[in-house]
Amino acid sequence: MTYTVHGATGAQGSPVLAGLVAALAGSAGAEVRAITRNPDQTFEGANTVVADNASVDSLADAYRGADGVFFHLPLAGDTETLAGYAHNVLAAARAARPSRFVISTSGTVIGDATSPLAGPNTPVLSELVDGLRAEGIAVTVLTPRLFLENLLLPTVLSGVKDEGVLRYPLRADLAVAWSSHLDVADAAVAALTLDVAPDAVDIGQIPAITGIELAEAFAEHFSRAVTFEAVTPDAFGASIAPIIGAGAAAGVSQLYTGLESADSVAFDSATGSTAALGITARSTRAWLADLGVN
Repeated sequence: MTYTVHGATGAQGSPVLAGLVAALAGSAGAEVRAITRNPDQTFEGANTVVADNASVDSLADAYRGADGVFFHLPLAGDTETLAGYAHNVLAAARAARPSRFVISTSGTVIGDATSPLAGPNTPVLSELVDGLRAEGIAVTVLTPRLFLENLLLPTVLSGVKDEGVLRYPLRADLAVAWSSHLDVADAAVAALTLDVAPDAVDIGQIPAITGIELAEAFAEHFSRAVTFEAVTPDAFGASIAPIIGAGAAAGVSQLYTGLESADSVAFDSATGSTAALGITARSTRAWLADLGVN
């Protein structure tokens, strides 16, 4: 059993790597490969593989002999650059023939042009998935909605801790199927290691929760009163621009502007990870406890 993990030092890839290492501990002949561009990087329980999304040959070497590959598009980069990466991944997979890909959309919804979460990179992901399947490579698409980790931004968390106010660019009554990077990792490990995995899995809390309920979870965790306060997408973007950069912040503002008129940011339980994989997304309070947020 051999598995290759993209973004092994990143927010999504790192817990996938850790989960695979734990799941395969004691399995004779098992190998977990961690993709990095840094040849000096080491990983406990995994082998370092130096590769770059810009290099087909290096990716093919990382994929060769793999039973499964975990991949997600980098968050940074323009659509043209990301499309180039996806093209390289497909070319490398065509050459190396790994058995399976598990792809996180990182919040983008593919296959539904009407979704407010169908962003500019939707066609890139769709073409990659279709291309891999056309090559006879099994693909499981993991689709989270909004990440709980967004709530750890200093501009958000400081309001909770210092003022008892959770400020976020969503309506207080909008139900969201929040998920964490840990939930994506749990689902990815299951999808990679099952004999047969589903084609698509939605990741997130069921039932979806409102901003008011989100604040209640923070209140329980911090043992203090916390209220939810909706802020405008532009104001939120301006507050995080010093942290993530003006360009990325503009994209965030655009995303939340699109959610202003949404009925919900959820999905049917039949397509969720509990039904498909037996993996249940953490509650907000459980997530806060698991991360030891204080």
